[in-house]
Amino acid sequence: MNPQALTPRELERRRAQLGELRRYLSEQEQEFGRLHGELQRFIDRYLALLSPLTMELDALESQIYCAMRYLHEALARNGVQSQPPATPQATPLPRLSQLPPGAPLPPEPEGGLVELGPPSLKTLYRRAAMRLHPDLAPNERERADREHKMRLVNEAYGAGDRATLETLLLGAGEPRVRVLGGDADAMMEWLRQAERAVQGRLRVVQAHLAALQTHPMHQLWQSITGAEKQGLDPLAVMASRLRNQIAERRRELYIGQRLQPASGMAEAFLRRWDPRFPVASQRVAGR
Repeated sequence: MNPQALTPRELERRRAQLGELRRYLSEQEQEFGRLHGELQRFIDRYLALLSPLTMELDALESQIYCAMRYLHEALARNGVQSQPPATPQATPLPRLSQLPPGAPLPPEPEGGLVELGPPSLKTLYRRAAMRLHPDLAPNERERADREHKMRLVNEAYGAGDRATLETLLLGAGEPRVRVLGGDADAMMEWLRQAERAVQGRLRVVQAHLAALQTHPMHQLWQSITGAEKQGLDPLAVMASRLRNQIAERRRELYIGQRLQPASGMAEAFLRRWDPRFPVASQRVAGR
């Protein structure tokens, strides 16, 4: 790339674009946080009212399953063949995904947009000697370390090893622009990396925001909120329905636990719960 391609005006324009993109990203993150918080508060209210009832209903379903399993095995011993009852599934609790933390932007090249070529090998050598000269050591331990590094500096200079000199200077705290020079290419690459990072984060945030907006609990929240504004209490209606189901399951459990496998009522009970259960005439031959 031509270093002159990135002018100060172009740099400012790209910086402004990056700033606008970051502001939009921040708005989207705030929108996700707002919606996530409101939806989580609704879920907490929903669970506080209905979760104890669904747990009780699940427990009754499990007990009925045990009664059905006992009847199924007993009837099988008497020659009535059927599929075993399906294992009940616990009611899943609604959960919201969390937005993963974002990564920081790559560090901007030091020196900014400076039209300065990299220093010569001799200049690097002189700067390394000034930075690492043993006479500048405050103590003997530091002096020994500087003497070792100066040997590396001399060897690198003698071998024309620019990379080692640059590494030693940067490790000693020399500013990058004085070691590597001002680099328009590096500034352009930084802008590209920063833009890609922000755009990638924006896609992640928008995907999580869309998942919230299409979450089943979001749709339920919208419906219930709309009904509550009209003076209705749909959560109370849902709780009442669950209590009715619980009462019905308790009656069925009471019956199921007291049926004798040899009675026709046992087959009727299993057939009521599982449509795969055969009619009474489907018995093993010879029984």
